[in-house]
Amino acid sequence: MFLKERQNAIATMVKTDGRVTVADLAKQFNVTVDCIRKDLRQLESQGTLKRVYGGAISITETPERTVYKRLSTNAAEKQLVAAKAYDLIAPGDIIFLDISTTNLELARLLAAGQKRCVVVSNMMDSLQVMAENPALTVMCPGGNVSLDLNGFVGTLTIANLKPITFDKSFIGAIGIDLLTGDVSTFEVDDGMVKHTVLENTDQVYLMADSHKFDSRGNYNFATLSEFEGLITEAVSPKQKKALDAFDIELI
Repeated sequence: MFLKERQNAIATMVKTDGRVTVADLAKQFNVTVDCIRKDLRQLESQGTLKRVYGGAISITETPERTVYKRLSTNAAEKQLVAAKAYDLIAPGDIIFLDISTTNLELARLLAAGQKRCVVVSNMMDSLQVMAENPALTVMCPGGNVSLDLNGFVGTLTIANLKPITFDKSFIGAIGIDLLTGDVSTFEVDDGMVKHTVLENTDQVYLMADSHKFDSRGNYNFATLSEFEGLITEAVSPKQKKALDAFDIELI
């Protein structure tokens, strides 16, 4: 099979199946792994697919940008991640929850619990849920309202967050690139808020269900090595091996 024929076949498989792996493609086309990786790089440059750790995914699998439309996506996995994060919070902590549907699940656990702590969040839904619990001191940094994010972002949000030192922060993401360690989101303003909190926190945890390893945003706000730990519900052996290179605790 000629190069162009193989690449066309790979493009069709990605479109049909949603994702492919380097190992499977190398075996199917009887070529080396490096050969397949070159094919995927070229197809990505043409806008045909998106490379992820161990393979590629269809560009049609790009996550929804609007927060409300992501609320019911992978709900069970998000609840498992939130439960792990809740166990890390100690009474008296000053914590930050960013704009994240997984953090909304954590906010619900805090609202139902008895842990006395200070919680700062720039997500409207999280603020409303937690405000019902008198054990929590709930604070909003303010800023420009983003309807897509259902929260506050922008220079005022950043300015109000900078003076605060957090004991723990829980940060969501749209995608995690296991090749480079880049952690991404869609909105630049959202990413700048996340990065600001990273610099002001003693222990920062990345909240991400395993589907985030197959996704990618368009603004990289951090790398895996900047986080204290990655809270997720499950990882494959290949993903675990890739994560080991970034000196991040897997929770």
